[in-house]
Amino acid sequence: MHRRKTAWIIMVVLAGSAGIIGLAFATAASGRGIGARSGIGTCLTISQIPANEEMDKQVPNSLPVPNPLNLRQGLPSAARGQNAPAAEASDAKIERILSNLTPSLHLKGRPAVTSTLAARMAALKIPAVSIAVTRDSRIEWTRAYGFRDVEEKLPATPETLFQAASISKPVAAAAALHFVDRGVLGLDEDVNAKLSSWKVPENSFTAKQKVTLRRILSHSAGLTVHGFAGYPAGEPLPALRQILDGEPPANSAPIRVNLLPGFRWRYSGGGFTVLQQLLVDVIGRPFPDIMKEIVLDPAGMTESAYAQPLPDRLLSRAAAGYTSDGTPVGGRRHVYPELAAAGLWTTPADLCKFALEIAAARDGRSDKVLSQKTAQAMLTIEKAPSGLGFMLDGMGADVRFSHSGGNAGFLCDLVFFPERGAGMAVMTNSENGSALIAEIERSIAAEYGLPAFRPVIEKEIVPMDAAALERFAGNYEIDFEGQKTPVTIAVKDDHLAATAADSLREIYPESEMSFFAMDLSLSLLFLKDAGGRITGFIVDGTYPAKRTDK
Repeated sequence: MHRRKTAWIIMVVLAGSAGIIGLAFATAASGRGIGARSGIGTCLTISQIPANEEMDKQVPNSLPVPNPLNLRQGLPSAARGQNAPAAEASDAKIERILSNLTPSLHLKGRPAVTSTLAARMAALKIPAVSIAVTRDSRIEWTRAYGFRDVEEKLPATPETLFQAASISKPVAAAAALHFVDRGVLGLDEDVNAKLSSWKVPENSFTAKQKVTLRRILSHSAGLTVHGFAGYPAGEPLPALRQILDGEPPANSAPIRVNLLPGFRWRYSGGGFTVLQQLLVDVIGRPFPDIMKEIVLDPAGMTESAYAQPLPDRLLSRAAAGYTSDGTPVGGRRHVYPELAAAGLWTTPADLCKFALEIAAARDGRSDKVLSQKTAQAMLTIEKAPSGLGFMLDGMGADVRFSHSGGNAGFLCDLVFFPERGAGMAVMTNSENGSALIAEIERSIAAEYGLPAFRPVIEKEIVPMDAAALERFAGNYEIDFEGQKTPVTIAVKDDHLAATAADSLREIYPESEMSFFAMDLSLSLLFLKDAGGRITGFIVDGTYPAKRTDK
């Protein structure tokens, strides 16, 4: 899976069955190992209250305008002894970044398009976005724009909590690796040797190779269940054992081994749910308490919690989640008892603090969470594109570790370049967030001279008349690693519209049989039989779909 792996296929397949992972493949990096360097300083959050006359420029025009945005200045340092303040980024720099957003797609023969943040938030119906940027191994600036809750007209601030979704995984991985450092867990031992309240069911695959912690953290354990849908607030919640076995009220399939462990990379939120049970069994404490003591507090992540559902004291600061059409998700935010896989509530600044701590451990400048040896192992490719918790990419000074996430109503991304001490975290409370995140990250990278890890792709639309388009219209079924999802293709003006699980993408022809979405979230290559009839398509060169109508 590479960075451009479509969010659409993951969203539509999992929304109706195994859950939503979104950006884990919409933006997950792929690549090679991570080297050594960088420096950690103060993790200060610096923000300003914008002047009243600037309000309309900073929030979507379609939303009511809060006055003021209440962006608070000066959160405490992340660690004692590292109190040198980060230099405050100039307003001019931030203005350049957020006023020169470019789409991921450039249509050949057409002028390049740039947009402002407010315009893109309005166009994509994204209520709020929160951003943190690191430079010289410290957080240089944070900003938040729009509304964490549209209905209540509550503005977002840098302290607003968002669901980290799958970025929960590398944070949970750090806790597991902490116990590897101390000899409590082994990377290469059978996890069933330490699991006590539940065991990975044995079968013909586990008879040949075992599920190990190394394989779980690198998504190569052969475990099923890609992601999780969550539970609308107020619905019955399953116990962890019920999730593992797919028993009601769990809304996901049983977590089982159906590939030879160690054979190949396949993303598995189910694997991290096994990890959650492993830590609880071995340490003998609730998972949120383990994470707070072992990772969150030592890394200075004071605005973070593995809390599902959120207690009232945190709920009052939490963003509500919104669908792609701008309506709130069921219950305003889903609850994820799959804590290790998807249950972290946090801020972009805290995610950057986590990245800074891992980078510092890698370079031997901190051992608050991990030893240098273990941090270096975490940031080394195990099964491409995964290290032990993070996705890895780049070479030399351009190496980076990253993870991204998507829960119902939330999309986010964390990227860090350890050789440069630079990175960013962007969080949104919208299922449309992937395009905006890419545009913000591209603009930040350009302003700071970082590698172009979000390249602009050029494509050309090939004119196609209605009669030619009509042969693609019909009903199909996608096979996503054994999960079947119906898809409807229809003609819409001079292009096609693909709809699955209430998620619609308009796709345009670039050749006789190939179509793409304008936000690059989807590419379809149609297939035909000897008689020229369309029989199916392949999504992003990976997932097959067959035609189901006659």
